[in-house]
Formats: sequence, structure tokens, C-alpha cells
Amino acid sequence: MDTRVLELFGSGNGHCSASQSSASNVKPGNGHGVSLRKSCTKNNKKSKTRFSRNFKPSNNTPYLPPEAEEGNIEYKLKLVNPTQYRFEHLATQMKWRLQEGRGEAVYQIGVEDNGMLVGLSEEDMRASLKTLHRLAEKVGADITVLREQEVDYDLDVPRKIAEVLIRKVPDDQQFLDLRVAVLGNVDSGKSTLLGVLTQGELDNGRGRARLNLFRHLHEIQTGRTSSISFEILGFNSKGEVVNYSESRTAEEICESASKMITFIDLAGHHKYLKTTIFGLTSYCPDFAMLVVSANTGIAGTTREHLGLAMALKVPIFIVISKIDLCTRGTVERTVRQLERVLKQPGCNKVPMVVGSTDDAVTAAQQFAQSPNITPIFTVSSVSGESLDLLKVFFNIIPPLSNSKEQEELMQQLTEFQVDEIYTVPEVGTVVGGTLYSGICREGDQLVVGPTDSGQFHKLTVGSIQRNRSGCRVLRAGQAATLALGDFDRSLLRKGMVMVSPEMDPTICWMFEAEIVLLFHAKTFHKGFQVTVHIGNVRQTATVEAVYGKEELRTGEKAVVLFKFIKHPEYLKVGAKVLFREGVTKGIGHVTKLQPIAQYLPSQSEDEEA
Repeated sequence: MDTRVLELFGSGNGHCSASQSSASNVKPGNGHGVSLRKSCTKNNKKSKTRFSRNFKPSNNTPYLPPEAEEGNIEYKLKLVNPTQYRFEHLATQMKWRLQEGRGEAVYQIGVEDNGMLVGLSEEDMRASLKTLHRLAEKVGADITVLREQEVDYDLDVPRKIAEVLIRKVPDDQQFLDLRVAVLGNVDSGKSTLLGVLTQGELDNGRGRARLNLFRHLHEIQTGRTSSISFEILGFNSKGEVVNYSESRTAEEICESASKMITFIDLAGHHKYLKTTIFGLTSYCPDFAMLVVSANTGIAGTTREHLGLAMALKVPIFIVISKIDLCTRGTVERTVRQLERVLKQPGCNKVPMVVGSTDDAVTAAQQFAQSPNITPIFTVSSVSGESLDLLKVFFNIIPPLSNSKEQEELMQQLTEFQVDEIYTVPEVGTVVGGTLYSGICREGDQLVVGPTDSGQFHKLTVGSIQRNRSGCRVLRAGQAATLALGDFDRSLLRKGMVMVSPEMDPTICWMFEAEIVLLFHAKTFHKGFQVTVHIGNVRQTATVEAVYGKEELRTGEKAVVLFKFIKHPEYLKVGAKVLFREGVTKGIGHVTKLQPIAQYLPSQSEDEEA
């Protein structure tokens, strides 16, 4: 087996491991091992496919998994001078693959449909890429060659395979938006790293890059993030970085970007843990980036943040920062420390250290396909070392949900979760949050609640903004701010929902959840009070009953009845529950709701509408 090809294309469409034998460790260019459990499927039957006369498949021919009908990955042996009919067919096929990847597709050139890496001559490869460029132009997309690799078959003419990223040129604000929550211990360099990525300027070693991210004076004075802030990093259709380096406004970045990474900068200090948990549960991040300082290693809240991301099933990758302050040996010791933690039975992760552009491409594709893969980057915000690999990773990483799931969510009734409330001069009341399902347009009539008495108030959506620029239509899964005009701010609070009037929301004071107690100093029993996090809901609840047991100890499971103490909330069966109180922590999911009487429209609605 040609290990170079496997290292390069082992992740072709995410089903194939980086190694042909499931027990071995692949050593990427940086010398750190990657062990993957699944082995590639090998098709040893004689292929009935089109080979050139001087190519004969042998027993050691490298393979990718066979091409999948669905998904955004397409195999093409060659695309040399297609007829007009064939060209139209290929264009339709490309549209389908782009739709599957929500505006992104990956083409493997020189690969048979059964996954065999045949390769093309230099001339054929050039002609195929030219055809691919014409196809992309026709469907309104751009192409970027991610990597080319020679396939060694001991032939006179060298053969190449190529991996090409195809991305749609954005139209009407419909760029691909991925949310990345940034976790890590205090002073690990989270805000500085984001400042360098989004501003395009390196740090001076004393925290200059992070100043633009802070929202409060005390954050600037202490250098510690205490609130949730959002930063954006764009990539255009050619895969080039679009950020603030050329004094662009957020609106300009949105206009020229086809893909947007929204970073949710969370607090690292333990006293702001509730803010960090709220950011993870409420803003529905697609991925989590755990930042670890190379000189301190795993310290403080690092393990806790890793545990939170895993409990909420958010795929996580790791960035080791401040490598300019340490010797190579210290960095390697931190990497080994992380690998040990990730391989523990509780984590069951497969660490993958990224040391080259090829590693970054492979890591991005495998990370999205397999939740067990955990890429590890080693970067410096001062010298800029390996920051380009992190940008390659962000550029290529695909969305977790496909277009079909997105369409299904959009067909449902509108449901917007309220995470932030502001009062803006000359605009009035503004709410920020995430559209969980449906579509929201300017002028839509919605109801917001529940109030302390379980009622809902009517309101009208004014203007909508996404990433600080105007937007006419909001689709399921997108985060935005909505202007509500002169709606009374005192009627709103975090944790409310804005829904279609036709929806019949389930409002409850009490709910049952199946939980696992992760840690508790003594015993967990009836009458105990905890802070419950369910999506954007954060409220203290009392344990009314523990079914089947008198009390719970660390590591035990049970169905528990909770009761909110301040006001009823809108919940859904199956929603993830995370609760804490001091050192007590537990996770689980909602199994049953005890709804209060059907909600009645409030008497004062006519005055507020």
C-alpha cells in the first residue's frame, strides 16, 4: 500500500481511515501518531471500469471507499473534452453536490467510482481541471485545488490525483455560516488568538490583539473575558481569508464571503462558568475549539470545558497556543499530556496532530465525519507559526447538517430562542438569538413568552441583522438580532421563545429528566436545588422526586422530577439537560413534561402589539 497516498487521501469522504490496517498508527509529517479504528474497505474484485491501456490494477492498488450517492463528495476519473450533452449532465451533477454540501463540494479527480486511485497524466489532469473550471463557472462557483499527489505505479508516465474544493459564489447573504465556541482555561490565549485570526495582525506579546474583542472596561483592565462576544472570519469562494485586515466593516466581510466562521468567545475563569455553559447550550455551536497554553498544559478549567463539550456532544478540536514561549520539548510534553487525556476511557478520542497543509485538509474532512477524531494544532499568536494551517482547516471544514435536514427544519413553524436583549437608540428593543426552526421575515407577526404567569404577548418583527449587516430572510439554524420597535423591554427575559401564533407551545413548571450525576460531594436527594441549563433556559430548579431511589451518588443514573422556582419555561422532550450547583454536576435529557393549562393570550396584548 502506498502510505503517502493513504496519508493524503485516507479521509476522502470520511469513511476511510488514515491507515489501511486498523491496528497501526499513521505517522503524519510531524511525527505524531494517529490511530484510527476503522480500516478502509478494499475492493479486490476486478474492476469493470475504464482504464488506459498501460494501467493494470494490482493487488496493492490503493483504494478510497466507494463513492456515496448522497453527500458533497464526487469521484471523477477524468473530464477531458466532454460533449455538450455530457457537459450539461456534469453541471447538473455539480449543482446536486453543492446543494448537498450547502454551497460546498469536494471533487476527487483521477479516482474511479469504486474508489480506486487510478491517477491521470499531467496533460489529462490539466484538461480535467480546465473542464471543472468551466463547470464551476456555469453553476456560479469557484474552484480551489486543495492538493495534488502522485500515485506511484512504477509506470513510465507519472500519474496524479487531485482534490478540488468547489464553493458557490454568495448571493443575497446566503453564505455558509459555522459557529465555533472557544473554550479553555483563563490566560490560555483564547481572545488573543481570535484577535489575530479576525483582525489579520499578529499580537505584540502583551495582549494588543485582544483589545478589540473586549466589551467591558474591567475586561480590558484585567485582561479576562467575562461576557460572551462574537467575532467573524470569512472565506471567499476561492478560499482566501476575508477579515478586518484591510479595514473592512463587518458588512463588507459578509458581502464578499461565501463561508463565515462565527467565533463565540467564552470566559475561561471558573467564576464565569455559568456564562460559559450558557454560551455552549444556548448558541448551538457546530464545533468547539479548546485552547490550551503550551507552557501551562492542562490546568484550571481545561478538563471541565472538555467535559462540558463532550457532555453536550459538540465536536471538539484543540489549539495549543503560546508555543513561542516554550522549547520544543515543552510543547511536545503538552501534546503528549493532551493525547493521554483524550485516549482515556471517558473520552475515547483519537488525537491527530496537524503539522502540514495535507494534515489540515485530512483533519478537516475526518473531523466532520467521525466524532472521535480530535485534531491538535500548535500555534503562536506572536510569531504566526502554524496559523495558516488553522485557516486551511477552517476553510475546508464542512457543515454538520446536510441540505435535507436544513430543508426539513425550514418547513416547520417559526421558533426563535431569545438569548440577548438590548435597547438601541432610535431603534427600540432588540433581541438576539438563534432561529431554531422555520423562516422569519421582516413584518412577521409572532408571539413571545412565557411570562411569569405562562402567557404570550403578540409582537411584530421589524428589521433583521445577521453578523452586523441587514438581512431580509432568516432561515433555520441562523443566528441574528431582530428589532421589535417600541415593544416593552421589561416583558422580555433571556430564555423566552418567539413562536408562530399557530404553534401550541408546551409551557411547564415541572418536568422529568433522565440524568447521570457526574460529581457530587455527598448525596443527591429530594429537596436539593440546582441551576438547570436546557438550551437557552437557565433557571434554579428544585428536585421534587428521585424515582426508584432515595438518593443518588456520583456516577449513578435515575429519572428525576424537577420544578422551576421562578417562572414556567418552554421545553421540549429530548432536549439536553445540564445542571450544576457548586461542585455538583450532572447531565441528561428531558423525558416528560407536565404542562400547565393551555396558555391564554394576555389581556394587555392589544396595547403592546
